[in-house]
Amino acid sequence: MLCEEKLEVFENGFEDGKFNLRIEFYGKDARRLLLAIIRELYLPDYGEDYVYPFECAKEFWGIYMDAAEINAEGFRPSPIKFMNQSVRNRLEKAIESIDAPEEIREAIDLEKAEVHKLKKGLLALGKNFVLREDGYLLVFNKPSARELILKYLGMLDGA
Repeated sequence: MLCEEKLEVFENGFEDGKFNLRIEFYGKDARRLLLAIIRELYLPDYGEDYVYPFECAKEFWGIYMDAAEINAEGFRPSPIKFMNQSVRNRLEKAIESIDAPEEIREAIDLEKAEVHKLKKGLLALGKNFVLREDGYLLVFNKPSARELILKYLGMLDGA
């Protein structure tokens, strides 16, 4: 669905021509996090009162969320010291449990990923993906999207 001249929202993500940004999710539902990102991207253009692309995406996804529900909490890194076989196995198991296309799964490079310990398991951060061990996989086309995703990572727990 076209929500803005250059913003297309689809079932598992969005693509924005204005910011040249595409983010998709696989596994558990990450649409609330994506809504927060869409709102942040378009807030300067629309102002606080009514961010049309945010409202349009909410309607398309059937999510009732007020802007006040958006929780931007800073990501607190807690890197693991070593990528051992046990950590690798846990992350590979997480990838296998997520229903994503084969080409998406094959593009995930765990060897080069930063791995952090969270309360709810492991978090792998790659150049073009964020993987949470508890079933969330977000893939994107620009490395700057990673910072936006990390900013709203806490929104996944409420989904």
